[in-house]
Amino acid sequence: MSVNYDFTDKVVVITGSSSGIGAGIAQLFAKSGANVVVTGRNGDRVAKVAKQCTNVSPKQLTALEVVGDLTNNEDCNRLIDTTVQTFGKIDILVNNAGSGRLTSIDDSDYMEKFVFIMQTNLNSVVYLTHKCVPYLAKTRGNIINISSVGSKIPSSRFSPYHISKAALDMFTKCMAAELGPKHHIRVNAILPGYVRTDILMTSMSLNRTESDQKFDQTADIYPVGRPGQPQDIANTVAYLASNTEAGFLTGSIVVADGGHLAVVGLK
Repeated sequence: MSVNYDFTDKVVVITGSSSGIGAGIAQLFAKSGANVVVTGRNGDRVAKVAKQCTNVSPKQLTALEVVGDLTNNEDCNRLIDTTVQTFGKIDILVNNAGSGRLTSIDDSDYMEKFVFIMQTNLNSVVYLTHKCVPYLAKTRGNIINISSVGSKIPSSRFSPYHISKAALDMFTKCMAAELGPKHHIRVNAILPGYVRTDILMTSMSLNRTESDQKFDQTADIYPVGRPGQPQDIANTVAYLASNTEAGFLTGSIVVADGGHLAVVGLK
């Protein structure tokens, strides 16, 4: 039996929603009746996903497009201000945007990559949460942060990414503890495993063939017999965002990894 969520009249901001997991999340919320805000750094990709959201919306609601760089606080301000000016409120914030780079501590550009990844994966989440609290308090809304199984597993050449995600998990718990009693805002995080997107090409400089091979390998390792799809994570986000279905969940770090953590190190 499929689950049909109803987010009619809800306003949902999804960062990094111009491709991959974020695009899948945006489309599911649009299909469920929400007003969605699609944002990313590439205007053409933002427009493409926004059109897809409008097409699946039951009432053909026009998705709001905001092009910007989340490492820039002015762009973060514009994202939130434009959303409120357009829709008058914010109900759900999905902090999905993330980046990774291969680097070792003795690389000459390690600190440059470290700073960029922390700005993208952690600082932007902290800043947007800070900006959204007044609006989410009014709607008794909630926040979902997209973390990673990398928050639980060390890495020798991907340390900034893993550090940023571990910090994101703790930020999630701290905000749940702080914002629940004070503002009735729920805050949760999701830990995806390998999800078939372009991330391996952008973070590890793999070509399409190499990326596909890496994902295909998970079919032999993951207990579910396949890598994740954006829809898998989108379904988990929708569940956590629903006050009806998940109203008792806050401060939770929900693992949606196809069994990655269960078998890591075994094969």
